[in-house]
Amino acid sequence: MQPYAGRDGLEDGRGQRSLLGDRSPMNRRGFTLIELLIVVVIIGILAAVAIPKFSSTKGKAYLATMKSDLKNFASAQESYYYDHSAYYDGAVPSAALSYSPSSGVNITITAGDVAGWAATATHDIVPNTCSIFVGGAAAPAPATVEGAPACN
Repeated sequence: MQPYAGRDGLEDGRGQRSLLGDRSPMNRRGFTLIELLIVVVIIGILAAVAIPKFSSTKGKAYLATMKSDLKNFASAQESYYYDHSAYYDGAVPSAALSYSPSSGVNITITAGDVAGWAATATHDIVPNTCSIFVGGAAAPAPATVEGAPACN
């Protein structure tokens, strides 16, 4: 004889209904508090490892932007030289040079004449400095190879 399945569960053999129905405490489905805490701890560990890696990547991106701006500035200087037979030695950005650096990048010409030029780049966010030189101009630190931007 089948037990009667009432609205609140099954009747046991004594005519009483069980609130658990056919589920015993061992058959309950779901996550325990311990399992959830373990998952939260693992996610926290992964976040603690990943966040510093992303912040260093951001700094490298700013350095790459400064190097790229110095390379573009070198091209603008060469274009100016072919038009005027001297390198530009003024404020950047300039309409005469027709060059403008990226947002947040500041380029300063440290030397510029017929023999060569040198420039440094800084960024509003990172404390690093990048520099480049061409020709007979004195190499500003950290540049050591002519025409190749270098950063500290």
